[in-house]
Amino acid sequence: MPTARQDIIETEVPVSQLQIGMHVVRLDRPWEETDFLLQGFVLQTEDDVLAVQQQCDTVFIEGRVHVAPESFARSPASKPKATGRPGSAGTFQNASSVPKRKVTYINKVDTSREMAAARMSYSDAKATARNIMSSLRLGRTLEMNQIHQVVDNCVDSVLRNDNALLLLTKIKNKDEYTAEHCINVSILSAAFAKHLGLLEGEIRNVALCGLLHDVGKMRIDDEILNKPGALTPDEFAVMKNHTTFGRDVLAALPRLAHSAVDVAYSHHERMDGKGYPRGLAGHQIPLFAKIVGLVDTYDAITSSRVYDRGRASMEALQIIHRNKGSQFDAELAVEFIRMVGVYPPGSIVEMTNGEVGIVVDTHSASKLRPRVLMVRDANKNPLATFREMDLLKNIPDSAGQPYKIAREVPDESYGIVMKEFIEQGILNRKAPEVSAPVDDGHGQP
Repeated sequence: MPTARQDIIETEVPVSQLQIGMHVVRLDRPWEETDFLLQGFVLQTEDDVLAVQQQCDTVFIEGRVHVAPESFARSPASKPKATGRPGSAGTFQNASSVPKRKVTYINKVDTSREMAAARMSYSDAKATARNIMSSLRLGRTLEMNQIHQVVDNCVDSVLRNDNALLLLTKIKNKDEYTAEHCINVSILSAAFAKHLGLLEGEIRNVALCGLLHDVGKMRIDDEILNKPGALTPDEFAVMKNHTTFGRDVLAALPRLAHSAVDVAYSHHERMDGKGYPRGLAGHQIPLFAKIVGLVDTYDAITSSRVYDRGRASMEALQIIHRNKGSQFDAELAVEFIRMVGVYPPGSIVEMTNGEVGIVVDTHSASKLRPRVLMVRDANKNPLATFREMDLLKNIPDSAGQPYKIAREVPDESYGIVMKEFIEQGILNRKAPEVSAPVDDGHGQP
């Protein structure tokens, strides 16, 4: 509500509606409880806006501003302090945790063309991950040249077309969870770094960090590591030691980037300071550890393990969204959700008419309407001939209604196992493209 005070019109505004150029004259808390040096300032940069959002729920702006009533919902948790060097407006410069975009990348080849190379890179990386695990179990030295080579091959593929390897991260085998998880975190971290516009060397670095982030688990007893059920408090206390074990293992390796040690040690820290092993505050957590920790959670939720079935990508993203700002860096969480999209490659999707397909490619400008390989009819029976469909083209079904996705379903739904489709090379081949309604047919893949 606008109020008059000493001939100044003020409007209370929720921090979500702040914009550059607004003049903040009062806060919803005493100035001395914040990091702002001046009482009253103009929001001059995005960093200024973010710093206010991190410390307040609402502020008073000079002048009249239209405010949506529903925007005044207050956050249940206290906001973390902004960090960085005080700026001239009393806010903090470099408060944004998302690095400034340095490079804009585009996919150089289409997904189907990249799939063969991506499969080879993924297979080599998985074998290397197994090697890492067995070497650590047996006390052997890691073959760092081989590790760097497989990371470089994966990053090269991501730089050519990230959809191909992102699709392969949908392969889920609960009996090989640890190795697959390390590879998937490496690939997803590389794709996320590409999305953020990091330099190529930084992308390779964060991919290496992702591959090695869980090496400390090889010093955890199998009875705890692979327990088919919830851990007891004592067992969880033991499990948490894997971060310290990982730091010790990697710190002993010559010529390994310090960032890999930092990530192994800090990827379970939280923005609210409730993480482990050190309970770091959000600004103390290294950027790559924030990235890998976020990706680590996403892949874990979408993976089947001995004690839990993997969940759909959308459910994982919803969990990340709910925990942004407390467990995850809020800005990175938003960017990660934007990068993955609603229906990432490899998603199994059910149409509004009941037919089912697999997302094989996405459109950056319209992620709600990807390219889909149709594999099941409305009765969930296998189609005699699989067909590819670009939902951007509004292709009508047999009832004359445009094909639209109703929901994503988990892997193995309706007998669709992503691993089998990939191993059979079905997703490597260019299927006939649909441009008009096609009658249902039945057969086996």
